Amino acid sequence: MEETVTVGTRFPLTIKRLDINGAGIGYYKHKICFLPDALPGEVVVAEVTKVHDRYLEAKVHKHRKLSPNRVKPVDPLYGKVGGIELGALAYPQQLKFKSDIVSESLAKFKPSGWQDMDVRPTIGAEHETHYRNKAQFPVRVIDGHVRAGLYEPGSHTLVPLSKFATQRPLTMQLMNQLCKTIEDLDIPVYDEKQNSGIIKTLVIRESVATGEAQLTIITNSPKLPRKRDLLAAIATQMPAIVSVSQNINPGRGSLIWGKETNLLAGQPTITERINGRDFALSPQAFLQLNPEQTGKLYKLALDALNLQKGDKLVDAYCGVGTLGLSMAHVAGSVRGMDTIPAAIDDAKANAAANDITNADYEVGKAEDLLPRWIGQGYRPDAVIVDPPRTGLERPFINALLKARPEKFVYISCNPSTLARDLQLLTRVYKVNFIQSIDMFPQTARCEAVVSFTRK
Repeated sequence: MEETVTVGTRFPLTIKRLDINGAGIGYYKHKICFLPDALPGEVVVAEVTKVHDRYLEAKVHKHRKLSPNRVKPVDPLYGKVGGIELGALAYPQQLKFKSDIVSESLAKFKPSGWQDMDVRPTIGAEHETHYRNKAQFPVRVIDGHVRAGLYEPGSHTLVPLSKFATQRPLTMQLMNQLCKTIEDLDIPVYDEKQNSGIIKTLVIRESVATGEAQLTIITNSPKLPRKRDLLAAIATQMPAIVSVSQNINPGRGSLIWGKETNLLAGQPTITERINGRDFALSPQAFLQLNPEQTGKLYKLALDALNLQKGDKLVDAYCGVGTLGLSMAHVAGSVRGMDTIPAAIDDAKANAAANDITNADYEVGKAEDLLPRWIGQGYRPDAVIVDPPRTGLERPFINALLKARPEKFVYISCNPSTLARDLQLLTRVYKVNFIQSIDMFPQTARCEAVVSFTRK
């Protein structure tokens, strides 16, 4: 009689490869098994943690044979928090994993011509640690002290962090100082079980170019007790923080940000410099988290698009305008759209600050605005897209395939949704190359630039 697999069942397992999230994959009695901290080629004793109809989740009870590519974990909290899931894999193998994930996604979705696509080796980062210029940490009281950190995977148990392998040191130093100040001033901190208390999350973004930092305090209510004392302490003890805002997000929802953000002190934005251009960033504006690699990514995208003088460019999912404004000196005109009004305000301000007069920005969804513009007779020569992890919406793809711009570049942060979108896009476009670039060392996340030619 076949043994029933239950939670706690242990068995030896050989790890074949990594999944898209960086977990090891092995097969037990023809059932796929996922387990973190298990590298290809390793033999482990797996202990089942969850049983599903078609797959198993497990943890490593014991390593019997280690991979030659296993290194000392990048952070003591490896395995206890997310954000460093590849932290025990040698960096050259991390880069290989990211190219492989692109190829595996293509093999799964099989867009037209996928076997002949030029999938290039991943471009690595000069700095494999301390590159993230933003931290968004929940705040809780732990053992009587105010602490900020990250949740254990799949839980709401907070693991306090005083430093972290992927965060820039200034960000963590400010985070620690803020927690101490909040504790000293006895400002109520959010309690998730009771849905009480005030301060929920601290968001710190630093500019690598200027050394300035921006703080957003996300609160459970509009009131912020001892606000004046807190702002005075920030001004005297943390001079790097030049912009302080409060975002109000009441209740237990899963979204981190609420709808309302108010400036409490200092300037409304901080400035980051990419490839010689300055960009103002308001608290909710999207910018890649690795400024050094962002410069490389944008240069890659610019070269792939190969704009000519006078080309009409659409910059979809434009954020604060970084991509379109980087290309405005060549383009005849730039049109961008984003769903966050503050980002569009920043994009307009960034155009003005960089003396760019041929760029226009509109608030709205890319899948609504592109069809509308085309319906009004607008015909772009070039389109660049940098969508969220969910990829492109169908109405946007339909409008793009109708307009058939000659030049098209897709910046993807999710190989799965990219490969899915390529099923439709390859009806009209041929893929010249897919170039992955490592924006997030130590994590399984993979960014890629896709260059297209119209068929």
